[in-house]
Amino acid sequence: MKKDIHPKDYRFVVFKDMSNEYAFITRSTVKTKDTIVWEDGKEYPLFKLEISNTSHPFYTGKMKLVDTAGRVDKFINRYKKHLENKK
Repeated sequence: MKKDIHPKDYRFVVFKDMSNEYAFITRSTVKTKDTIVWEDGKEYPLFKLEISNTSHPFYTGKMKLVDTAGRVDKFINRYKKHLENKK
């Protein structure tokens, strides 16, 4: 293995799934600006996640439509004439 290629600044970081408020703490080198007070009363850096194993459809078994940017509406508007001609 190559020497001195791995980071040395590991610290405890809280990762929080913003879709369901699930949070867990682990060691990481990720850079963050936010902090949070964890269950033990100490303050840790906070990294916000959009999705985790508690909200991902593969792990939960539930399909959930997430339309963050109006993708469905954009698709329907783009192909509206084509869909009307098929009727």
